Amino acid sequence: MGVCLIADSGSTKTDWALVDGGAVLCRCETQGINPVHQTEDDIRAVIDDELKPQLHGCNINNVCFYGAGCRGESAVNLQRILAETFGLNVTEIMVCSDLLGAAKSVCGSESGIACILGTGSNSCLYDGNDIVANIPPLGYILGDEGSGAVLGKLFLNAIFKDDAMQSLREEYLAWSGQTYDDIINRVYCQPLANRYLASISRFIGERIENPLLQNIVKDNFHAFFRNNIARYNRKDLKVNAVGSIAWHYRELFREVAAEEGFVVGKIIKSPIEGLI
Repeated sequence: MGVCLIADSGSTKTDWALVDGGAVLCRCETQGINPVHQTEDDIRAVIDDELKPQLHGCNINNVCFYGAGCRGESAVNLQRILAETFGLNVTEIMVCSDLLGAAKSVCGSESGIACILGTGSNSCLYDGNDIVANIPPLGYILGDEGSGAVLGKLFLNAIFKDDAMQSLREEYLAWSGQTYDDIINRVYCQPLANRYLASISRFIGERIENPLLQNIVKDNFHAFFRNNIARYNRKDLKVNAVGSIAWHYRELFREVAAEEGFVVGKIIKSPIEGLI
């Protein structure tokens, strides 16, 4: 197979691993690559300016890319960009959804429910080989329950509309150095609002002992289970999850899962280990 470059990409960051047989030559990280939200020039810039300097000129024979937004025409376009970027030495390029990568990582060859809970969210029913059912996530405006972007959206809504959150509102504005107008501008007028909203999780995570913040996190997870996981009608299967939101709030995730009648299996921060 030769030297293989493996990628697991969400909307915020991409984990890369360069593998030769059973040996991991290097591991590195760049910003996320999502062919739905980024232009071709943006994607090329990530590869040329952020990734390649970390590969130190190593010849790559194969690329296995699992990423958010990698479906249909977007996947075809990304496959072409990767082929043009890495040149003639690459004999095979595989571009698949990040959801399939997550399922392979946490379920292996067993059936299960696999979830992604990072900047965005997604889930699937996995038969040990392929995805057999998927409730459409719809993105952070229409859906993405359980995600970091929706968590940030719920938090901002609460601090400006709930009197009980006044002290947290003042604390967040001081912590972020932003005003109300700054926040509105960042969400509605600047690019990659989903990343901005998800970044608020850092503030929440540092204060997660606060019951008000715990309730927001739990409400986000309850919506995820009710609108997505419950629709598979497979409470006999374990629910496995990858992603920063699942990992950092894993105790609350397990608590909500139990309240919704589900059993949690693996929770890992990044699927790159399983993909390697």
